[in-house]
Parts: sequence; C-alpha cells; structure tokens
Amino acid sequence: MSSDDKPGPVRPEWPLYEVFVRGKRGLNHVHVGSLHAPDEQMALHNARNLYTRRNEGVSIWVVRAEDITASSPDEKDPFFEPSGDKVYRHPTFYPIPEDVPHI
Repeated sequence: MSSDDKPGPVRPEWPLYEVFVRGKRGLNHVHVGSLHAPDEQMALHNARNLYTRRNEGVSIWVVRAEDITASSPDEKDPFFEPSGDKVYRHPTFYPIPEDVPHI
C-alpha cells in the first residue's frame, strides 16, 4: 500500500453533504448534521456510521449542501405572509376520519 492509498484527513475539494435521518418511530427525516465526502455513496456510508451507530435509523438522506436552496430568516415575514389569508389550507374545514393516524 502506498502512502497515497492510506485514508487521510478530509480533503478540501470534497463537497459538504447535509445528513437527514428518519428514526424508527419518526414520520419524517430530521437534519442531524453535515459531513464531507468524495461522492454520494461514501457520504451515505459515512452518514450511516456516524449518525446511526445505535441502529436508530430506518432511512438516511444525504444532500450536497450546494444543492439546497433555502429562504432567509430575515425575509420570513414577507415570504410567508401570502399563506396567512389561505385559511382553506388548514384542516379545520374538512372532517378528519378517526382512523386516520397522522395529519
């Protein structure tokens, strides 16, 4: 094995991935952290080793941080204001059957 084959520190050219894990009792994926990896498969493998060591996850998503588009907290009022007058989006106008477990 040459010195080039040995695992080393994170390389600066490796992209940053955001990691989301869905727990056994969870209904959605939750952001648990970030990591650097050379590709998606290695990011998924490393995320499993780092964030689900106690077998608590059932699904993992890894997303390149550069591919995430987010709203700015500074613009939250104007960004979310249009939804305030759309009361029909709230489930108060619809009968919800009792056998529906999650809404």
